[in-house]
Amino acid sequence: MGAEPFPTTLNHDGGHGDGDSEAPLLLGLQASALVDHVARVDWSLLDQISGERGGSIPVAIEELEHILKEVKTHILSSQDESSPVKTIAGGSVANTIRGLSSGFGVSSGILGACGDDEQGELFVSNMSSRGVNLSRMRMKKGSTAQCVCLVDESANRTMRPCLSSAVKLQADELTREDFKGCKWLLLRYSIFNLEVIQAAIRIAKQEGLFVSLDLASFEMVRNFREPLLKLLESGNVDLCFANEDEATELIRGEQTVNPEIAVEFLARHCKWAVVTLAANGCIAKHGKEVVRVPAIGESKAVDATGAGDLFASGFLYGLVKGLSLEECCKVGSCSGGSVIRSLGGEVTPENWHWMCKQMQIKGLPVPGHPHMSSLTV
Repeated sequence: MGAEPFPTTLNHDGGHGDGDSEAPLLLGLQASALVDHVARVDWSLLDQISGERGGSIPVAIEELEHILKEVKTHILSSQDESSPVKTIAGGSVANTIRGLSSGFGVSSGILGACGDDEQGELFVSNMSSRGVNLSRMRMKKGSTAQCVCLVDESANRTMRPCLSSAVKLQADELTREDFKGCKWLLLRYSIFNLEVIQAAIRIAKQEGLFVSLDLASFEMVRNFREPLLKLLESGNVDLCFANEDEATELIRGEQTVNPEIAVEFLARHCKWAVVTLAANGCIAKHGKEVVRVPAIGESKAVDATGAGDLFASGFLYGLVKGLSLEECCKVGSCSGGSVIRSLGGEVTPENWHWMCKQMQIKGLPVPGHPHMSSLTV
């Protein structure tokens, strides 16, 4: 245990406040806070590290440090970036929550644990400066998780997270107070956090929250498909996001594997099912309605990191604003297109403005930007 909530966000009685008035509308569970080290590298480095290119495989701290050293000799020069390695708060859920808060102005918070180290301070500073509610975060003695995100010349990213020695939120540390007053719980599938995910879903449902699940990576779905199917078959997942590779792994064994089959499969278990198709847009289903929305052709890909995470930000913004299924997909397409225009899973101020312009062109309601003043450069 040894966890302590952030003192700056607590009342004198040590609680979260009265719940409803202070609770974020959307709450993301990320058991371990994570710091991303993002760099554009040549292909030869990707050939030297273990695992498939394009995926996400956990590594030990020694390998993470080795990769970071090697990165310096394999950097692809870029006129746009001031530093060859961009270090920011990361993790799929954190990317989505930060996007909702800073880009869409939706009240959003994060639930998890970070270490009392330099990386933990960086995570807290980055997220709080973007307006994210951290009152449900715990700080623990120990190290904060890190991930190296290697981006190749084609803008594809290969991730090597180091989670083994990092502090994390345990299932028995969750309380009903964590979820009280929230409307949505956002999750990312991970076998390593399965117990805390299951506990969070159970309490969230007791508190009447909707649950959104992202399928994480094709390796995670491939290697741990059965527990994932049980989560979906429970009926407790209201919204599921999958990219094409993840969806393919999920429905392997079917006679034909295509996005239409995948979205139908997910929709059997979830109220909303979304399969993103990279440059081909996305397909989504809600009830009997199926929509297909193209990607934004005007978006120049620099780094695919966070594309699915920011798509989720836009889609969820659409849902909480009461937009149609097609409009939710269009907003997701705009926000997903905005993040790939620069390095890392955080949208720059210029690219938020680009996104708003795309939304205006498509006749979508443009969000206010309560935190844009702190983002201007």
